[in-house]
Amino acid sequence: MSSFALDASSLAETLDSRARDGHSVREVFLVACGGSLVDLYSSRFLLATESRRLRADLCTANEFAHATPKALGEQSVAIVCSHGGGTRETVEAATSARSRGALTITLTHNPTSDIAELADRNIVYEWGDETNVGDNPMAISLALCLEILRHVDSYEHYDDFRRGLREIDTIVRTARKKVQERAARFADRYRDSDMFYVLSSGASFGHAYGFSICSLMEMQRLNASAIHSGEFFHGPLEITDETRNFIVLVNEGRTRPLDERLLEFLARYAERCEVIDARELGIDALPASVVDYFNPVLFYSVLCEYRAALARVRNHPLDTRRYMGKVEY
Repeated sequence: MSSFALDASSLAETLDSRARDGHSVREVFLVACGGSLVDLYSSRFLLATESRRLRADLCTANEFAHATPKALGEQSVAIVCSHGGGTRETVEAATSARSRGALTITLTHNPTSDIAELADRNIVYEWGDETNVGDNPMAISLALCLEILRHVDSYEHYDDFRRGLREIDTIVRTARKKVQERAARFADRYRDSDMFYVLSSGASFGHAYGFSICSLMEMQRLNASAIHSGEFFHGPLEITDETRNFIVLVNEGRTRPLDERLLEFLARYAERCEVIDARELGIDALPASVVDYFNPVLFYSVLCEYRAALARVRNHPLDTRRYMGKVEY
């Protein structure tokens, strides 16, 4: 099956049609909860750094529904993501977007979901270890925002980005195999640890946050905190000592100097640091003009190997829950 990420031309046609009706795009709202929100972070980073004309906001769904931005309207695109398609807060957010006249695009893994009924366009994505990353929500949202960016700004690196979408899956598959042994060593070393600091920058800070709240806190009931590499030296550095556990996601691209500065400090003052370097894992095969936006696609897949290894040594399956889906909240 060909990836959606490689064929978003119908969205371009929709944007052209709305523009002719006087509804040219001014804002893009990326709306979700939890892991789905993490999947949208890189798209917000793309629009925020590359567009001269668009406002781009990343919004947690419950806040979006209760404190709806006044800018939301007929000149807005709302990309709303829910894996199961029935998350109450996300359904409410999609309802708000549609009621305000925004072009509402929903992403879900469930073809019969509640959220699909609220969309101008619903995209059912594939999921699982055997799927292509281009068919997963992070890459799909990037492909959607690429088309919006081209429509509004005539994005000069459009062809390079499309190349990235074509090639990222091969890079990811190779990287996942490469890290399996080191992920096992990581799990063995940190099997009894309770607290992790996960750091990154640029488009990948979203996944530092996601690995903290989803993979470690939700799936392993471990304490974790995400810290932006650029903010580490403005407070958090004071916790550094030989007992703290750091996981550093080192980007390829414009924000790499932020991550390297962090590594230099940790090399002097910390002893427990796991470094996952996108360049060493092959991401630099992509064009330098767009590589920043593909780092988190790589990191998500690679860190799936880390969390699976940790789950095995801790005898704590990734799908174990005590509250989510178990009690009312």
